[in-house]
Amino acid sequence: MSIRGKQALAMAVSAIAVAAATPASAQDSADVKELISLVKKQQAQIADLQARLDRMEAKQAGAPVASAAAAPPAKAPTQAEQQQAAIDAQVQNAISDSQSGEVETIKAQLAQMAANNERSVDVRWRSGGPEFESKDGFFTFRPRGDFLADFSTTWGSQFDERNITGTEIRDVRLGMEGSVGKIGYKVDVGFDHNDVHLKEAYLSYNTTLFGNTTEFYAGQRLEDRSIDGSTSKRRIPFMERNAVAAVGAPEVGFFNMGLLAKMVGPSWHISVSASGDGAGNTGDESDSYAFFVRGHWNPVKSNAGFVHLGAWGWTEYLGSDADSINEFPDIAQHFNTNLHVSASSIDGTVRDHAYGVEAGGVFHNLYAFGEYTDRFIRAVDDPSVHHKAYSVYGGWMITGEDPSFSTRSGIWGSTKVIDPVTSGGTGAFELAGRYDDYDFSDEARGGIGHSWTLGLNWYLNNWSRIMVNYVRWHTDNQVSAESGPDNGNSVGVRTQVSF
Repeated sequence: MSIRGKQALAMAVSAIAVAAATPASAQDSADVKELISLVKKQQAQIADLQARLDRMEAKQAGAPVASAAAAPPAKAPTQAEQQQAAIDAQVQNAISDSQSGEVETIKAQLAQMAANNERSVDVRWRSGGPEFESKDGFFTFRPRGDFLADFSTTWGSQFDERNITGTEIRDVRLGMEGSVGKIGYKVDVGFDHNDVHLKEAYLSYNTTLFGNTTEFYAGQRLEDRSIDGSTSKRRIPFMERNAVAAVGAPEVGFFNMGLLAKMVGPSWHISVSASGDGAGNTGDESDSYAFFVRGHWNPVKSNAGFVHLGAWGWTEYLGSDADSINEFPDIAQHFNTNLHVSASSIDGTVRDHAYGVEAGGVFHNLYAFGEYTDRFIRAVDDPSVHHKAYSVYGGWMITGEDPSFSTRSGIWGSTKVIDPVTSGGTGAFELAGRYDDYDFSDEARGGIGHSWTLGLNWYLNNWSRIMVNYVRWHTDNQVSAESGPDNGNSVGVRTQVSF
């Protein structure tokens, strides 16, 4: 091979070294290794060919040929040999540089991979539980759960069956929620009374219509109906929902399978929905189905507080399995099933509807609300009747927190504790009072009742609290073993963790 050819080979090897020194993929590094190996093989082949050529040229000129056994006499290198040595050194240096560059390239690739993967998933703690989010925010996932354990005692009733004491797991739920882009999801499974119930399981989609946030839901979820009726038990300021939420409930219940659309403005919201029975329907009868509408407006809204006005209504077509309605809501704690207000049974029911109004507001760390409902039940066998109820309640966040009421949806939210116990603080304290009135007297044998509730809540942090409710109640039922006027007292204590 000529000197010029060897110089070209050296330049090619140098080019390979430059390419290997730049950031590359794993496959590129493998290719560089193959090229380096090939260059080394070609270098050995070139050296062998050069030796053979030298021997042939020497033989033709009559000069002695060097053998492996006898080394040629030492002599000064010719100009060609000096050039050959320089070329060989250049080739060797290029190979060495390429190996060094390959190591630096691998280091750079590893550093880049580490930087790319450093925050591929964000994990943060929110309301007592972890929340996972992809780096671009497209995927989110959060496990969630509730644990509500109650103690209850009743005394003072003229009926011994009502003077009982006991404990219960009021609610245990496990579930998950998250999003995939604009598609949200939530699944909640409840465990109570040694049974398993699907509470909420739905998909949601958020968009903007006419400049306002608009949400669509499909599946089973809590209906938007009254303040307490639209709020989870874990967020209301009392251990049990008020009289309006109980009396104004349709036969399909609080959690229903269906569709809901909700539009939210800067100081208002409105929702419409259509739903049937819950997911636990046995499937041997046609569903009852209902149509709902609710809205609220904040005519006054400032940093100091707001005014809340709201209204709602629904109409329901009853299935054949709901041809008799018998309402008997609890008037104190859930544990004592002997303590309730009885509306008496209505047979031949075919349709019912209800409406409700709500008003109130928040001023700094004080709040007050009032609600009213009237439910009309149409029957063919018994006279059609009205069930009525109203509730008035208020509270004071003693430690200065803002009341956890959402102006976005007109429901109760999560209390933000200023000085959590888990951070060495005292937590938040809330004092609340409520009056509930139940009126089923439009029925021939319908009962009446009312109750006063005084509550003290201690929020240890944003996701756990201890509740104490004292209830002074009065009932006057016209049916059941506990008929006639009766008065008494109940105390309930709840330990709650929700994340």
